[in-house]
Amino acid sequence: MNLKGKWRVGRLVLLVILILAVCLVGFGCVKGLAPIGWSGGKVSDDTLFTGTKEGRLIAINLADESRLWTEPLKKVSQQGLFGCSPAMGGGCGGASGVAIYGTPVVYGELVYIAAYNGKIYAYNIETLGLRWVYPRENNLNPFVGGLIASDDALYIGNEDGKVYAFDAATGDNLWEFQTEDKIWGTPAIHEGVLFIGSFDKKLYALNAADGSLKWSFTAEGSFIATPLAYNDVVYIGSFDRNLYALNIFDGSLKWKFTGENWFWSEPVVVNDVIYAPCLDGKLYTLKAGNGAKVDEYDLDAPLSSKPVVFDDSVIFATREGVIYSLNTANGKILQLADFEQDVDGPLTAYDGIVYIHTQDMALQRINAESGAILRSVSLESQY
Repeated sequence: MNLKGKWRVGRLVLLVILILAVCLVGFGCVKGLAPIGWSGGKVSDDTLFTGTKEGRLIAINLADESRLWTEPLKKVSQQGLFGCSPAMGGGCGGASGVAIYGTPVVYGELVYIAAYNGKIYAYNIETLGLRWVYPRENNLNPFVGGLIASDDALYIGNEDGKVYAFDAATGDNLWEFQTEDKIWGTPAIHEGVLFIGSFDKKLYALNAADGSLKWSFTAEGSFIATPLAYNDVVYIGSFDRNLYALNIFDGSLKWKFTGENWFWSEPVVVNDVIYAPCLDGKLYTLKAGNGAKVDEYDLDAPLSSKPVVFDDSVIFATREGVIYSLNTANGKILQLADFEQDVDGPLTAYDGIVYIHTQDMALQRINAESGAILRSVSLESQY
């Protein structure tokens, strides 16, 4: 094995050891460290919303780059921190803020976030004034996965193993469903059915109206990836190194594809081809119908972020901050940028621009067509 190969194997082994160590100690965190968060971006009416490491929701006007922040989210004393980074100075009294892992959700006149302090917040989309919070008092266990909205309701999973449904306007609890272990993943919804994975190694299909179980599928490893529903099939990756394709109506297995490490991210689909990032440092392209491998692209670094699709290209990031564009028509891959900053959250594409939330409190921007790197936008509140 050459030096490059040894380096890559070493990085992957270290990543697996670190994640396993976090899991085995109950997500305990070394003293002086704090959750990091990796919120993606959501765009509505030329405004991008994302969660910051200061523990705030930020709204960025994409036309003039003006910014608006919420007040810092209130911390709560909790055991077991999921993601860790050195405590940062600056906002929030010299310590890192409440981690926000999930991407904000915009629905009607409100924007929503779920935070690691065990609360869900609803803000006015224009002013970022607080509309409601759940629970009204005290806190639930941490939220690691994000919210989704559909038919005037919000849905989310929690580390307590429950799936929650809320009234989007009021925050009132509609129903709960208990799984057998913690939930980190963000759910997906399709034609009134909610799909969500759990650490109990099961993918659940629930009736979104009342939370009743339609079916469940059991794998050999935990699920934290967001499911993808496409052409009557649910695609989801697992910690058992498999990407599964399941019948959307009964959960029966159609096919599975095995990588060399965990499938952490939600895949995307273009022209009946699945593009699946993997922690083994490869982007796999698979036929949606039968799982046959079309190609694989070895990037020498873990892929944990959801890609975005722009015209005929799939744009994706390695965890080390290298951004690539893959032409789906001819299979050619092009490196667009190297930000040399960790990228864990999903990428965002809007009006020909790709937005990348890096861990240095910045929103990086790339022209999706030309690959030109644009000026970054700071996410720091400066107060």
